[in-house]
Amino acid sequence: MSFGNRINTTTQAKLMPKVADTVLGSNVLATRMLAKPSVWNGKRMEFPIKVSKNTNGGSFDGMETFATTATDNRVKLTYDPKYYRQTSVLPLTEISVNATEKGVMNLIALTLASDAQDMADAVGDLFYSDGTGNGGKDFLGLAAIVDDGTTAATIGGLARATYTTLNSTVTSSATLGLDTMRTSLNAAASGSQRPSLIVCDETTFGYYEQLLQPQERIMKNISMAKGLKGGTGFVGLDYAGIPVLADEKATSGVMFFLNEDNLMWVSNKVKMTEAIQYAPSMIDGNDYKGAKGLGFSWSGWIQPSNAAAIISHTYLGGNLVTDNPKRHSKITDIAGV
Repeated sequence: MSFGNRINTTTQAKLMPKVADTVLGSNVLATRMLAKPSVWNGKRMEFPIKVSKNTNGGSFDGMETFATTATDNRVKLTYDPKYYRQTSVLPLTEISVNATEKGVMNLIALTLASDAQDMADAVGDLFYSDGTGNGGKDFLGLAAIVDDGTTAATIGGLARATYTTLNSTVTSSATLGLDTMRTSLNAAASGSQRPSLIVCDETTFGYYEQLLQPQERIMKNISMAKGLKGGTGFVGLDYAGIPVLADEKATSGVMFFLNEDNLMWVSNKVKMTEAIQYAPSMIDGNDYKGAKGLGFSWSGWIQPSNAAAIISHTYLGGNLVTDNPKRHSKITDIAGV
């Protein structure tokens, strides 16, 4: 509507005190992993793993000579820390204008919250990648962790062709069926050791929903992180007692079966920074209400010597690692039911 001068000179517009996010989507895996980190120690994380059996045992009779050859059946998975940063920049002139009584939203607080959410969104993409991006500086992701050597020939510095127990089970299936899911689940399970999370893209989640009887399509609230109670969570379905969650970040046409006892985010906080304290209370329309609890740290504001501005950096250090890739599996190439 076009207003005349009677309105334009007497009535101001109303700026709502919230920003509606029309860009970011769900980020289930990254949020769940980051919400319950392990702590990084030393220059790298090393996990001793058993890769073969001691075969010196056996039945015997009388005075037989026993095999006394020492066995060497352990090696180490080794992971280096990696780092991600998000830079925030604001001109002092804009801050000066926003500081007046006409500033409906705090520009500094809004910028920090929005930039932190953008960073979390980008990290979510990396958690499904193979870690080779940006010259190998990206965080390790499920493309490398849940693999049989096709994408990532090595894991934790060890060759999967040499140590075949480091292979995850990968099943290609154009159609998703409960039998295929059971096969993939069984491949990653052994006794009480079994996947604790199934995650996939939204389309694949819809295929799984089609496999269920109407009375089985009961959405459940799933905790943000395994072992945590309360706080922000997700809504998902159930398969064999395991939560099934849809993640917009997930690789298209792939369903991952993850044992979270063997998959962890190990956090390495950047020194001389402080934990993020700001919350995204001025932003609606996404799932990042708990972004301040994801282990990000902040440099504080820095004023450059050659510009009227302030700059800060938000950091995330550590890596997504596994100590037993065999305990994960995936179904790929899913295109229907």
